[in-house]
Amino acid sequence: PRKIFAGADMILLPSLFEPCGIVAIEALRYGAIPIVRKTGGLSDIVTDFSPETMIGNGLVFKKSNAWALFAAVIRGVQLYHVPHVWRKLIENAMACNFSWDKAATEYENLYKRILKLRKKFVKDNPHLAHQPTL
Repeated sequence: PRKIFAGADMILLPSLFEPCGIVAIEALRYGAIPIVRKTGGLSDIVTDFSPETMIGNGLVFKKSNAWALFAAVIRGVQLYHVPHVWRKLIENAMACNFSWDKAATEYENLYKRILKLRKKFVKDNPHLAHQPTL
């Protein structure tokens, strides 16, 4: 799939249901702009690009029909023909970071806060310190 994504300008993902969106993540990594229906994991991964704000990493359509898909493809072709806009869309796509680094750091910070709260709770309630937990 790497060569396909690396050689593609856009990739169509008109899913009716998509729990995760791994294909969209891979496409973004290689700068292949995902054209997706707003559903499931794709909604979390792909944000609709606005040429006015230059924010977004793909093209999103809402309705589950051929005309909505067709309109999104036409929009992609139109953006493709404006080089500085298309370049920015590709940069946005490739700048996405879906690694576990951020999530792992957030989990670590959460666990540290929980331990700190537990320590305070035990200090304030020593009689409950050795109660069994569920």
